Amino acid sequence: MTTFKKLTIFLFLSLCLPPSWANNTHDNFLECLHHKLRNSNSVSQGIYTPKNSSYSTIYNSFLGNRRITSDSKPSIIFTPSDESQIQAAIHCSKKHDLQIRIRGGGHDYEGLSYISETVFVIIDLRNLRSISIDTKDKTAWIQAGATLGEVYYRIAEKSKTLAFVAGVCPTVGVGGHFSGGGYGMMSRKFGTAADNIIDAKLIDANGKIHDRESMGEDLFWAIRGGGGTSFGLITSWKVKLLDIPEKVTVFNVTRTLEQNATQLVYKWQHIAHKVDDNLLLRLFLKSSQSPFSRGQRTIHAFFTTLFLGGVDELLPEMQKSFPELGLVKEDCIEMSWIESILFFAGFPRGIPIELLPIIWKFTSNNQTSFFKGKSDYVQRPISINGLEGIWKLFNQVGENAAELQFSPYGGELSEFSESETPFPHRAGNIFMIHYGVNWEKMESSEKHLSWIRKLYGYMARYVSKSPRAAYFNYRDLDLGVNNKGNTSYAQARIWGEKYFKNNFDRLVKVKTKVDPTNFFRNEQSIPPLLSKA
Repeated sequence: MTTFKKLTIFLFLSLCLPPSWANNTHDNFLECLHHKLRNSNSVSQGIYTPKNSSYSTIYNSFLGNRRITSDSKPSIIFTPSDESQIQAAIHCSKKHDLQIRIRGGGHDYEGLSYISETVFVIIDLRNLRSISIDTKDKTAWIQAGATLGEVYYRIAEKSKTLAFVAGVCPTVGVGGHFSGGGYGMMSRKFGTAADNIIDAKLIDANGKIHDRESMGEDLFWAIRGGGGTSFGLITSWKVKLLDIPEKVTVFNVTRTLEQNATQLVYKWQHIAHKVDDNLLLRLFLKSSQSPFSRGQRTIHAFFTTLFLGGVDELLPEMQKSFPELGLVKEDCIEMSWIESILFFAGFPRGIPIELLPIIWKFTSNNQTSFFKGKSDYVQRPISINGLEGIWKLFNQVGENAAELQFSPYGGELSEFSESETPFPHRAGNIFMIHYGVNWEKMESSEKHLSWIRKLYGYMARYVSKSPRAAYFNYRDLDLGVNNKGNTSYAQARIWGEKYFKNNFDRLVKVKTKVDPTNFFRNEQSIPPLLSKA
């Protein structure tokens, strides 16, 4: 069947759809797309409408948070296979006033890549996932639809002593993760993912393709921590690969309240940002069944660590910096860096590393729970009384329902100025907090949302102020949202300064220059200065 006939069928089907979506806007978009791509043989295979048998499967992919629901689904999902198809989709969306949402896969805490209250199209980048490694130059080009698991695996295929710094979850898509910062288990040594980006390919609202040279340094600055989807559609990143030893050391040591966890967490706050830059001591806190008191809950503190070196180097450093933990050689495991990726993702020992590039296939379309996340930055240690207040709040929510992550700063993270990139969370922070709560039933939503907001309110006295900062990659609409359609600078500034601090104004200026009509927008996108409330 010819491309023209296939598209004709799509157009015919669109005329038979319910009035809620079948209107001239969608028909015109499809006609426009066909006209722009009349020589492309694959375009029709990448278009999904609600009458497609595959529409629900494609739409539900990566929807890991059942809390995110909307009666308004995209009228069209487009899965382009190359940049020319993206250019055409942008042109046709703009021409026919059809909003787009850009989805790269992975974690989207608030669903901004796949829901909207206005008529919209999803441009889904799942087909753009090629990764090209240059071990000689120590660089890689990575398309925006790839996942972190794919990136890590492809690097390890080529070299045992090169790596890249980014998040621990292998199913996260690189497009959003890189452009929002990208904290990971090597960040105290190498900074964030955004700190190690050296070039990018971006398609602007006029459909032009830019690299770093043609987009200019202001726009290149903005997309490395300011969120790419405010400024254009990023199709690929060029990153600097990092030198690592062939063997790293990991451990995951658990202590409970009965094992002096409160004092250990208190001490951790004083040293985790000061230890050797090769050492990242991450801390996870949960409330669950006590191993010492049957039927009783207790706080579990998980000290989860990566050290870029061998166990014989790690132990003296731990004895010097954190002897209270009582780390012994038997707690530690030496392994390759790529094996540590599976370790920190929570997979059991012995899982083949070949699973990394395909994990997303098993986790997509697997909506297992409801979830809400929030974030904070801490600049002075939380007192013992403050920690005990957290423990009391943990007891007010279901067992294993909530988790706090304390991610240490210092090292290379603190060497950059706040304005080096839009990601401003640098010197002065001792650690970042990620709050998360999960639940299984819709009727429990209000209870759990109320709980995490109560905890967040309690923590206000212990975290950064003026503004109370937050991490853009842990998107949180509680912080504020734009007005529908265009929004004012004042409206966006409410949430924007929390993510970007003083960099927000520069981001607005870049947006005003490169996308003055606010074509690329969502509930928390940077507005152009001339937008109306």
